[in-house]
Amino acid sequence: MSLSDFFAPIDLKKVTPKTGFFNSHLGSKIEHHSVAFPDLENEKFDIAIIGVLDDRNAVGNPGCALGPDYVREKLYSLYEGAYTTKIADLGNIKQGASVTDTYYAVKTVVSELVKKDILPVIIGGGQDLTYAQYLAYEDLEQKVDLVVIDPRFDLEDDSNAETIETTSGSYLNKIFLHEPNYLFNFSNLGYQTYFVNQDSLRVMDKLYFDTHRLGELMGNVAVAEPIIRNASMISFDMGAIRSSDAVGNANATPNGFYGEEACQICRYAGFNDKLTSIGFYEFNPAYDSNGQTATLLSQMIWYFIDGFYNRKKDFPLNPKSQYLIYKTTLKHDDHELVFVKSKKSDRWWMQVPYPTGGSQNSRFHLVPCRYDDYKMATTGEMPDLWWRTYQKLS
Repeated sequence: MSLSDFFAPIDLKKVTPKTGFFNSHLGSKIEHHSVAFPDLENEKFDIAIIGVLDDRNAVGNPGCALGPDYVREKLYSLYEGAYTTKIADLGNIKQGASVTDTYYAVKTVVSELVKKDILPVIIGGGQDLTYAQYLAYEDLEQKVDLVVIDPRFDLEDDSNAETIETTSGSYLNKIFLHEPNYLFNFSNLGYQTYFVNQDSLRVMDKLYFDTHRLGELMGNVAVAEPIIRNASMISFDMGAIRSSDAVGNANATPNGFYGEEACQICRYAGFNDKLTSIGFYEFNPAYDSNGQTATLLSQMIWYFIDGFYNRKKDFPLNPKSQYLIYKTTLKHDDHELVFVKSKKSDRWWMQVPYPTGGSQNSRFHLVPCRYDDYKMATTGEMPDLWWRTYQKLS
């Protein structure tokens, strides 16, 4: 089966302004599937845009399957940055006979694109599609570091989680319990405590997962950069943005990230050399006022593309000459903490040793960190990030 079999072409009339595109508009630069499907075998693309026309399991937000073309209309009219884009828009994944069929299509498409070293950008549908995005990594047999930007933890409280339907409010149950388990780490950015069950918080803590309240990040999104830099896949719920900036979501609430903060998060995601897929979910044009949310989402994708084409390709330690090594000793321990700093980007990583007796070829795991983690270590204190990472490696 060809990938093209999963897609419906784009109706160019819906996404093209009356005056057409300028040569420098993304609409003139992106190779889109309006007639012929892009030749992924013989042409080199860096990014592939994918719409998904399925919202059957989007809790309380029917209509978000119609979002992709509204976003395209705004995205195509933005100007290309100071780089040459190699982007294909594959069109829209058609709604399957069942939701499971749609999941299979998303899983297959994402897996095949990642194998071709093409980064899929998924637009449209409910956030339950994150589960299908995750399943692609099972085919690839890759460990996954998942980052979700969401005001809630999408976990059901039902103790018999295997019987829970996969919805935008429960897909994390499916990911956490999926066998074989390829999930190494999960991080949530921007949760709002009044939307979160305290038992769920305890579960996250017990599993040594990273959870960061909206209040931690408001006005200081740079704190999230190392977490985003560690992600191999990202899922962005548009409900994480405050309703005044992104009203196009039936579940939108007054609090959340500002639009510019959402764009900054997306730029950090684009910078991430490790990231291989990203999904933007839950945008619903039925609630969008004057196309505001579609415009914001198109700008978020633009910032992601901008970050992608400004990647530093500086994941340590190759070559070693491009990195500085810093060593510190803890107060009440002979253990030495080792930090790595890139001369190219000034970004930091921390070395966490694999437990004794491990079968890993490497002696240590490199985890992105902040300069503040290094400063804490110089005072003799153990950074919490080191301890949680060590526990996950055990």
